[in-house]
Amino acid sequence: MKVNNLIALVVLSACAPKTPQPTAQIQSLPVIQVSSGEATTYQEYPASIEGAINIEIRPQVSGTLDHVFVDEGAYVKAGQTLFKINDAPYRERLNNAKARLHAAEGALSNAQIEIEKLTPLVEHQVVADYQLKTAQSAKQIAQGNVEQAKADIAAAEINLGYTLIKAPVSGFIGRILRKQGSLVSPEDPTSLTNLSDVHNVHVYFALGETDFILFKTKYAGKTLAEKLKQVPDVELIMPDDSSYSLKGRIDMIDGQFDRTTGAITVRATFKNEDGLLRSGNTGKLRLALKIDNTVTVPQAATMEMQDKIFVYLVGDSNRIVKQPILIAGRSGTNYLVKEGLKAGDHIVFDGLDHVHEGEIIQPQPLAPDSVNQVVHN
Repeated sequence: MKVNNLIALVVLSACAPKTPQPTAQIQSLPVIQVSSGEATTYQEYPASIEGAINIEIRPQVSGTLDHVFVDEGAYVKAGQTLFKINDAPYRERLNNAKARLHAAEGALSNAQIEIEKLTPLVEHQVVADYQLKTAQSAKQIAQGNVEQAKADIAAAEINLGYTLIKAPVSGFIGRILRKQGSLVSPEDPTSLTNLSDVHNVHVYFALGETDFILFKTKYAGKTLAEKLKQVPDVELIMPDDSSYSLKGRIDMIDGQFDRTTGAITVRATFKNEDGLLRSGNTGKLRLALKIDNTVTVPQAATMEMQDKIFVYLVGDSNRIVKQPILIAGRSGTNYLVKEGLKAGDHIVFDGLDHVHEGEIIQPQPLAPDSVNQVVHN
């Protein structure tokens, strides 16, 4: 009886209707078409800033520093007095030189009188002509002494003028290392101060050999001077990552590579009328490079794993494949793709964290305007 009941239960179970199994839902994801075209990538290089004119202010005569007329960091105009060295010894040397001139002029006058006295006597053969020649020779010596005395006065006046140390150009005063009362000399190892004219500043950075070759081949022109005219304006990035308000121009490339670093120095010049930049500042020089026919993808459509960058490439039957790409640079919010994608490929734009290799999706094509809106939002 029990066997018959068991058989009946099996038959009823086989005849009962089956419950349908749930099927995997296909995700609907935004997809974009990869395109190529002109793009601008930016390279940044560590840079140092110097005033267009940097001058060491040094004494040209020795003496005691009597007065310091300026303060550190002050702006001074060309010709303004900065320091005064005690001028008493140099004023006395000038007085001595003037006294020697008076004595020399007196000797010259006496020599001239002697010549005037002897000339008629020689003409009348009263005295021998050698006496006149001796008087004429004495006059030449006296004339030389007068000229020497005048030169001594000029030199003394120059040295006296050096006791007032003036600004050769307009600019900002640096640290003043010697104070009032110090003994100063032209042979001092350190300068009194530095003076920087920063109306224009020079920003120096270095290009490696590979970057320099790219730089030369990128711009038209037979010479470097012609190529420099084609280089777009450059940008200065400050240490706080803010951008300096004015653009600069690259105007100089060094004549040779540094054998130690394997790099060549390049200079860009920026206007600095407000004096916001000072000598000694540092920053980064941002150089723009235009690249033709390059494939670009939004950074938002990529993912990074183990130092590699991937996209989800939409293949046949809308099956997605994890595709590694090589990056040549960045342009705004886009990557410039060197290898791994070509124009016309379709990739998943969003939802990368919710898909898997080999999964089939339902593509939702996005227009370029929609992509830009999503990226900037």
